Amino acid sequence: MNEPIPVTRSVDYGTAKLMPDVDRKRAWLLTVDGAPQSYVDLDEPTHLEFEYARRLGHVLDTVADAGQALDVLHLGGGALTLPRYLAVTRPGSRQDVVEADRGLMELVVEHLPVPDGAGIRLHAGDARAWLEAAPDDSADVLVADVFGGSRVPAHLTSVEYVRHAARVLRGSGVYLANLADTAPFAFLRSQLATCATLFEELVLIAEPGVLRGRRFGNAVLIAAHQPLDTAALARLTASDAFPARVEHGAALRQFIGGARPVRDEDAVPSPEPPDGAFGIG
Repeated sequence: MNEPIPVTRSVDYGTAKLMPDVDRKRAWLLTVDGAPQSYVDLDEPTHLEFEYARRLGHVLDTVADAGQALDVLHLGGGALTLPRYLAVTRPGSRQDVVEADRGLMELVVEHLPVPDGAGIRLHAGDARAWLEAAPDDSADVLVADVFGGSRVPAHLTSVEYVRHAARVLRGSGVYLANLADTAPFAFLRSQLATCATLFEELVLIAEPGVLRGRRFGNAVLIAAHQPLDTAALARLTASDAFPARVEHGAALRQFIGGARPVRDEDAVPSPEPPDGAFGIG
């Protein structure tokens, strides 16, 4: 039996590598220019290796009754970790995935194919352009996990962008974003302030060490018009190997402080990670 071998390919926005996990038979790590992008176990799609992906998974588990099918729009595709997860945990869901890097999408589909009947539709295009063209009230969940290299692109950080996200979501819909920052959290605070202009409910999930400014790391931002089950989220995130805090209400308002919403004309990408923050050997 042939052992899986690494695959390296030049894609539209860098050099992508698919590397097999020696500990899991059909699991793969996707990197782009050395930065980890996705981890997928083809035999066990519900296995979420990355901490931030598990936190996004916890939110997806709690936004509706267990097993209920959802209409989901994913901005950013990677190796399709969360779409595969939802196809198993919420069968019958209709999912659209928008990925700017067509070459990356083709690499993933070729080597890590999506099962037939998974309800996952792939689209090559710019996330904001796709969102602006999407119909009103067409999604239950919008997941934004878009990184140009290791930074969130500026045009996906503004009030104008979030306005389209709010328009596309149904009244009970939930917006999720994977962000990265460190103290003094100018970017993260501005993103919370930006989402607050369109959504009544905000929640932030991150490791205590990140929130205390001890290191650069991921934070999951959740925005909705209706209250979220923060108690369930707190239980789930506390049980992870690297427990996270769930911030909301007064504590989160205090964290946001005097941060101002971002407009298109002032938008900047998320901060450059320090050397070694997300890289691998």
